[in-house]
Amino acid sequence: MNNSKYLIFFCISIFCLSSVGCAWFESRDQLTAQELATRGMDYDKREKYWKSLETFQHLKDWYPFSKFASLAELKIADAHYHLKEYEEAIFAYQEFETLHPRNEAIPYVIYQIGRCYFDRMDSVDRDQTVVRQAMAVFERLLAQHPESAYSKEAATHIVECKKSLAGHEMYVGRYYYKSGKYKGALARFQTVLTDYPHSGFDSEARKYIEKCQAFIKNQETTD
Repeated sequence: MNNSKYLIFFCISIFCLSSVGCAWFESRDQLTAQELATRGMDYDKREKYWKSLETFQHLKDWYPFSKFASLAELKIADAHYHLKEYEEAIFAYQEFETLHPRNEAIPYVIYQIGRCYFDRMDSVDRDQTVVRQAMAVFERLLAQHPESAYSKEAATHIVECKKSLAGHEMYVGRYYYKSGKYKGALARFQTVLTDYPHSGFDSEARKYIEKCQAFIKNQETTD
């Protein structure tokens, strides 16, 4: 009876290995660069980004001088981005830009670097570092590739970045105002008008500026 169980288990094991053996034991000798590229693109199309990342990493490692190597570098960056591994994506995109500065995909690459920051934007009461980084990258894209379709997308994101930064200045300004720190509040509200005009806060900022100036003048008079 026990021997029968072992025999059944052995047969099932052999069947499983034969079914998935190709996936487990494929090596450089079994797949060409083109086959890896095709497989990687298929994974990417089906949004299986981890598989895409793994496949293109094999392509990059096994065939570094293949005509598909630059594609692998770009798709590795894309896979990291889709997996929300933003720091890894930024590094991969920047590496691609350094290695292939004249590649036709560069506008896209710069745009994607910006998106790696932009997609991490938070509410206006939080730190705005990634917002400033995103805006700087998008502005670089506009300056270097103004005719690119990605520059048009970047322009809309810049508007959103400025609105977020203006909102942050308003948030801090209101806090200072409520705390009676009118000079600090005034500086914040003035920044909204000078650095981020037409961000949707102009009217409110002007009202606060008038109030702050009145309080400051009153304090100076009483002093």
